[in-house]
Amino acid sequence: MENHDRRDESIGELVRDLAGETNTLLRQEIELAKAELSEKVRAAGKGAGMFGAAGVVALLSLGALTACLIALLATALDHVWLAALIVALVYGAIAGVLAMRGRDEVKEAAPPVPEQTIETLKEDVEWAKTRTRSAAR
Repeated sequence: MENHDRRDESIGELVRDLAGETNTLLRQEIELAKAELSEKVRAAGKGAGMFGAAGVVALLSLGALTACLIALLATALDHVWLAALIVALVYGAIAGVLAMRGRDEVKEAAPPVPEQTIETLKEDVEWAKTRTRSAAR
């Protein structure tokens, strides 16, 4: 594109050019936001899958540990059901503490937002304001 003095253009031409550049800029920002969110979602999905697999293996391990604890307590108590009840109550207390801490962590987490896109949109707004001011002169 040739380099010419924009001050020689009419207001209509400047507004038309500004509108075209704004549309192009908006499309580019939308594409950037899509790409950024897609990347974040892909990483979160992979992590969630790993957490799910870890949870299944931990559950299997916990079942074996529970059987072991009940058998161990049953040797010291007269009733097996009492040993199972004690183990269940301990697990319930642990689950309650973990649930409360998890709730607090979720509250503190920031919502996933396209931070880079927000920054570039702020820059674009400043750019558009500057262009509008210079066109008005």
